[in-house]
Amino acid sequence: MAERVEQLLAGDGPLTIVAAGDPVLRRPAAPFDGQLEPELLARFVTALRVTMHAAPGVGLAAPQVGVGLRIAVIEDPAPVPEEVRLARGRVPQPFRVLVNPSYEPVGTARAAFFEGCLSVPGWQAVVARHAEVRLTGQDEHGRAVDEVFSGWPARIVQHETDHLDGTLYLDRAELRSLSSSQAMADRWTQPTPHTAARALGFELP
Repeated sequence: MAERVEQLLAGDGPLTIVAAGDPVLRRPAAPFDGQLEPELLARFVTALRVTMHAAPGVGLAAPQVGVGLRIAVIEDPAPVPEEVRLARGRVPQPFRVLVNPSYEPVGTARAAFFEGCLSVPGWQAVVARHAEVRLTGQDEHGRAVDEVFSGWPARIVQHETDHLDGTLYLDRAELRSLSSSQAMADRWTQPTPHTAARALGFELP
């Protein structure tokens, strides 16, 4: 694994994001238990962050660059209008590294919004997810993480942790909502997907 990561980091600029259809996206990632030495892990985390920013995205999991380890990064400056912030609970999230994360729902509430993925470029679909989750795991220094996320941050950590289990957002999506990026720009930019649900014929939770 270390050799694979060294090869990836030998190039310049962002790493290549693998697309749906690559088996690495469908295999559960191996728990991280020191396969990368601290210096290599730090370089890999930096490369994930650079790649996430360049895409651009708000999260990136190691399998998305071809590395089957339970490591992901998230960061969201949340540059959205106030009505979107209020509707989606989208608030800024600082950069953080998630190592061996897992989540469990807090309560029964669910929230449904359009969601996309850097490994499924050009498309978005509505996904109903837990509105609040408890995330446990470690950070890049091995320190314990035990935190409750709600709103859009909860969606991000669920999406990225799912990647580490071999799950894509389309596995959880309402497929009648599947829309091209162009259709999203032309029709479905409202803060909530209620208009899309009526027009495309799907139900929201």
